[in-house]
Amino acid sequence: MDNLKYGVLGRPLELKKTYDFCAGEPELTVVMIHGIASDSSTFNKALAYLTGTRSLKNVRFVTFDLLGSGESYKSDNLDYGYTEQIEALHNSIEKLKSTTPLVLVGHSMGTLIVTRYASTYKTAAKQLILLSPPVYTEADLDNPAFNMAMRAFQEAVSVRDREVVKSKAFINSINKIVKNRKNYKRLKELTTPAILIYGIEDQIIAPYNIPKVVRENPKYLTVIRTPGRHGVSREKYSKMVNMLEEVLNG
Repeated sequence: MDNLKYGVLGRPLELKKTYDFCAGEPELTVVMIHGIASDSSTFNKALAYLTGTRSLKNVRFVTFDLLGSGESYKSDNLDYGYTEQIEALHNSIEKLKSTTPLVLVGHSMGTLIVTRYASTYKTAAKQLILLSPPVYTEADLDNPAFNMAMRAFQEAVSVRDREVVKSKAFINSINKIVKNRKNYKRLKELTTPAILIYGIEDQIIAPYNIPKVVRENPKYLTVIRTPGRHGVSREKYSKMVNMLEEVLNG
């Protein structure tokens, strides 16, 4: 995959790194990717909890802002689809110069991006942790009720930030990533181990599809249900401790 270029200097696309910390000697690198209409601050509470866990002192935690979000590059010349976000993520991970195994953590739309990344760079990640993954089938995407729910979601985001929903980054992220018709198939055919964690009250993600896709790919997919809704709650990120310990211990 050729590097995409931007700006007058023609530099490869990269994401803005917003956090990079390890309390000890790095033995594992965890990269966290946020969802739509958000930024890397999504993980602030999770990071405070995880970096304060003694058994994870040799884990390097890194967060990035996606293109069009937070402190990362924004331009109407960008498409804000998978190609750019994946290439920027790849360049950013390469720039870390990590020699440890890699775990990718995504939240919401970020789960789709890290899944596509693992499908593209098949040996790059040792484990995926997918928090609140929106798992939509093609039947969902063709269902008028689904499109009504998506409009309701956009209206809810608009109440919080009217300008965000008008941005090309938001609109194209919805249409080119969240509504991408290959998302379900990518997850069903994934060959990187992935743990899907979702709240039982989360109605944004079509939770009825998660047990189905796990049954279709039981070798690589595992599911954990928690109390709560869509956000990165303690119920979700506290589950990550044992997962990361297992990767650390081989």
